Amino acid sequence: MRLSAYFLPVLKETPSEAQIVSHRLMLRAGMIRQASAGIYSWLPMGLRVLRKIEAIVREEQDRVGAQELLMPTVQSAELWRQSGRYDAYGPEMLRIRDRHEREMLYGPTNEEQITEIFRDLAKSYRDVPRMLYHIQWKFRDEVRPRFGVMRGREFLMKDAYSFDLTPEAARVSYYKMFVAYLRTFARMGLKAIPMQAETGPIGGDLSHEFIILAETGESRVFCHKAFLEKDPLAQEPDYEADLEPVFKDWTSHYAATEDVHDPAKAAELGDDLITARGIEVGQVFYFGTKYSKPMNATVAGPDGQPILLEMGSYGVGVSRLAGAIIEACHDDAGIIWPESVAPFKVGLVNLKSGDADTDAMCEKLYGELAAAGVEALYDDRDERAGSKFATMDLLGLPYQLVVGPKGLKDGVVEIKARATGARDTLSPEAAIARLTA
Repeated sequence: MRLSAYFLPVLKETPSEAQIVSHRLMLRAGMIRQASAGIYSWLPMGLRVLRKIEAIVREEQDRVGAQELLMPTVQSAELWRQSGRYDAYGPEMLRIRDRHEREMLYGPTNEEQITEIFRDLAKSYRDVPRMLYHIQWKFRDEVRPRFGVMRGREFLMKDAYSFDLTPEAARVSYYKMFVAYLRTFARMGLKAIPMQAETGPIGGDLSHEFIILAETGESRVFCHKAFLEKDPLAQEPDYEADLEPVFKDWTSHYAATEDVHDPAKAAELGDDLITARGIEVGQVFYFGTKYSKPMNATVAGPDGQPILLEMGSYGVGVSRLAGAIIEACHDDAGIIWPESVAPFKVGLVNLKSGDADTDAMCEKLYGELAAAGVEALYDDRDERAGSKFATMDLLGLPYQLVVGPKGLKDGVVEIKARATGARDTLSPEAAIARLTA
């Protein structure tokens, strides 16, 4: 993509409404624009990041055996009355009426909708177990929406749901999704720690939040320092094997959110205790028959008798992750995207647009990157070199490929790694080889 033709409204000044780093940088980097309180339009640069995050989430859901569907944003109030949650959920639910005066709502979550779908279409024990998920927009009418996409009213979420015949089998599903979440966040360059958590309005008696430690986190969290050394990607999981040992390994050390924190247990850790602030990026729940019982969600067992379904749900804040990654990956100059979610891999910088030699070399390199399938943003604007470097640092692309008249006289270009600031001077051929390796 040529920057001269790209819709990228970069801001030099920080908007006054932005209170935290991710909100400031997302506005300055032209990723989002506020439509109303807590509701944002995703501009081209922001949408590219959102789609990269979504792709990783989808790949790990598919890997664990979950099957994708798509449920509506608007749901019937009657469904929520069946579960008993319509009146209990509170003012965060946006309640509406259609032209026929039927009560509807803009879904804050989908437990009722998926339970109805499975109840009506799955008839036999042979249809179980199943995991179903979708990636869909949600709405929760926060009292004080703030911090940009970190606590908005409208947000993109992956929510998955498991259906099993027994509590033991339901826990197997829980372990699988737990491991899938560890991998999902690690692939985005994040250290997400699974912590014991309150179940809240979703319900149930088993839940873990996946927390990124960050100074701007919304709540206090407590965990053993051993989590900082664990690597979820060290071994490929076998989802057909027993994952309970993996689950127990990850939950053997103390880790809890503020809501369920036990000071006595934490005190036993001594110097191994980390007290910090954290950002929630996902949560998993096992709630048994909380929804299947009131909604009469059963399948026929081998003897023809009805079996009440055991359920769990599993959420990832896809749009929130864009902000969370920035909170974890930035410096004073701007964003530092992990390569897996970067909107472009390479920022190609022409230090003297209009110079025949630099223009020709940039066109050549841009074409070779495109041919190799490497996403590049080519800054071909007639701007000062300092302005171009500042823009590239702000955008945070993993690599900058810099082409200027002086270097070309010596037959070289420069590669800068955004994360480390390391610079290498190479021939154009060697630079392309490195960036396309």
